[in-house]
Amino acid sequence: MRIDIITLFPEMCEAVLSESIIGRARKSGAIDIRCHQLRDYALDKHRRVDDSTYGGGMGMLMLAEPIALCYENICEQTREKPHLIYLSPKGKTLTQAKLKELSQYQNVCLLCGHYEGVDQRVLDRYVDEEISIGDYVLTGGELPAMVLADSLARLQPGVLSDDECFELESHYDGLLEYPQYTKPQIWRGEAIPDVLFSGHHENIRQWRREQSIIETAKKRPDMIEKAPLSDEERRLADAVISAENGENTP
Repeated sequence: MRIDIITLFPEMCEAVLSESIIGRARKSGAIDIRCHQLRDYALDKHRRVDDSTYGGGMGMLMLAEPIALCYENICEQTREKPHLIYLSPKGKTLTQAKLKELSQYQNVCLLCGHYEGVDQRVLDRYVDEEISIGDYVLTGGELPAMVLADSLARLQPGVLSDDECFELESHYDGLLEYPQYTKPQIWRGEAIPDVLFSGHHENIRQWRREQSIIETAKKRPDMIEKAPLSDEERRLADAVISAENGENTP
């Protein structure tokens, strides 16, 4: 997968996406991430990419033409239209399900807004969808773009050591991840559950599944309704939720 980021602060994005697992994956060629300086496509010697808004109002708006020129150049490089995402507080909230959907694209382009946003004509002509990372407003789209790029990159083959690294994580299957432990077996009087060093793989699998349901019911009961649960598992979840709410269960 190739991910292109259109931004006024490519160094900011590079500083994060060149480190740790994503940085190593970029070096190995498992993922291709490119950050583009929008000012390189400005039309004047001052490299201006914003102007005042028609109709008045506070703040400046990002110009359409530099964004269009940058995106069209990316299209020429990829020889197809990358799926263009505008990082915006107006967008739908990013979820693991959306990430799995986006992971099927070969080329994804992320547009980072700034100031009061982007000329609407760019959004209407080029943008495929708007995505938000939460119901709050940031100073720019770089942080959301890095969140999306990181979470999307790790779903690509070769980025993590094994698919199981993300398939068993929180949200991937509609549940939160089960509790995990490492050495020592007993820490400050607290022992890990016996089942985890029993060597019985099926019992461990069942324990982890049950703990995932309990964790989700306690911390994110809103996820339980859509989670793929058996009747017995749903009864367990309902009991946990009732207990958390101080209700008596039959």
